Amino acid sequence: MTAPAATPVVVVGGSIAGLTTALALAERGFPVRVLERAEAPPEGPVAKVADVWERSTVPQSGHSHILTSLGVRVLRRRAPWLLEGALADGAQLLDLTRAAPTGPREPADDDLVALAVRRTVLELLLYRGVRNLPGVTLEHATTVRSLLLDPSRTRVTGVVTDAGSPVPARFVVDATGRRAASLSWLAQAGAPVGQDLTGPTQLRCFTRFYRLDTPGHTFPGPLNRGNAAGGIWDHCAAVVHPADNATFAITLGAPTADPATDALRTPAGFTAAARLAPYVAPWTDERVATPLTEVRAITMPPNVLRSTARPGPRRIAALFPVGDAACVTDPLYGRGMSLAFHHAFQLAELLAAHPEPGGEQSERAVRLADDLYRPWFEQAVHDSAARAALWRSRAENAPPPPAPPAPRGRPALAEIAGAAVGDVTVWRGLTRVLMSLNTPGEVFDAADFRERVRRAPTPAAPAGPRPPTCAELLAALGAEARH
Repeated sequence: MTAPAATPVVVVGGSIAGLTTALALAERGFPVRVLERAEAPPEGPVAKVADVWERSTVPQSGHSHILTSLGVRVLRRRAPWLLEGALADGAQLLDLTRAAPTGPREPADDDLVALAVRRTVLELLLYRGVRNLPGVTLEHATTVRSLLLDPSRTRVTGVVTDAGSPVPARFVVDATGRRAASLSWLAQAGAPVGQDLTGPTQLRCFTRFYRLDTPGHTFPGPLNRGNAAGGIWDHCAAVVHPADNATFAITLGAPTADPATDALRTPAGFTAAARLAPYVAPWTDERVATPLTEVRAITMPPNVLRSTARPGPRRIAALFPVGDAACVTDPLYGRGMSLAFHHAFQLAELLAAHPEPGGEQSERAVRLADDLYRPWFEQAVHDSAARAALWRSRAENAPPPPAPPAPRGRPALAEIAGAAVGDVTVWRGLTRVLMSLNTPGEVFDAADFRERVRRAPTPAAPAGPRPPTCAELLAALGAEARH
């Protein structure tokens, strides 16, 4: 393998995807220069800084996150120091098998864990680890405006900052998140830009963080979803995500086109809705937890598979999107951070094995990204459409629409979830998909799995509290709005 040249790899964006790519490249001997728009994070104890660190360039940072089993596996294998640091600073591993139906345990079930941690804690630990690496330079308050190209205009040779300064680069990594800035850079350079694949989510979420006040910070109720408490129902979602240092987040999901749920923005409306939700209500008791933040609202972006992350027409070499700059999937399923970790390390391996910039290297990187993201994008587009249509029908008091055909004739997610209630094999397969350990095709397309889902009895009505009807939820929100 050719040794990395002295010209650095420029990583544009210093958040989760960018920092992880810088870490992975530096470990393979590449000098790395990270250019980040935001100011450097505050200094001080991690847990205290996480309470006050505002990430204005990362709007989803202030919402609930949880690292899926894929992300935990990547950290265990590639960055154990980061996982150990998170646990030492108050994060916790959650055993998902506690929510499994009765049945024999398998050795692979040891992978079924999730990391409960605020994104700000994990990102801060990652930032502090990367900034101390030899060969890595972090520059803040720096925005990239355009690309530098070679004389043939077929390869990126660097970037130009907002100050007009050229920054030479061996490769350029676009880690700018959902805005995918490389698309505008390419268009500005007159380079070919393909068509993104998209599918709407029609989802908005409302999040509030709390701190447990219970003795020993014990949970006030079970995590019926393994890594969370609550559910996704036929007209809304309400989920508790435990985090680090006795903190947790409650997130409520609603359709974007339903103005009746605007009251979820207010603390009173938010609390009223959360107290109607099974498994979530106990976490809202004033004797159990203290709110740490106001209610934060966010409209979720569509599912997007970028043209720069899939095969297509001739492309400019030495420019690589990573993380959300390559693909965004429905945030309700929480795959983003884990897929970004996985992609960053895989991309670094590829660039180390094929360090010569050019067409072959770029095509390999595109195939890597497409193989990684396409299965999740396709499943997310289907699941988002099915959920959005059902929620819209409930909001309009209309009959539920027929479910759209699942990709490749797979069972619907609701059908699989119903079968998983009493079949530990189906539960295990579904959980491995939800935790990103296996792609939907690897599990849902298996003949034995489909047969088990087909033969599963219709589950009885679940014991315990039922979710509110759409009418009950809207009545509670209306009552709070009138006060």
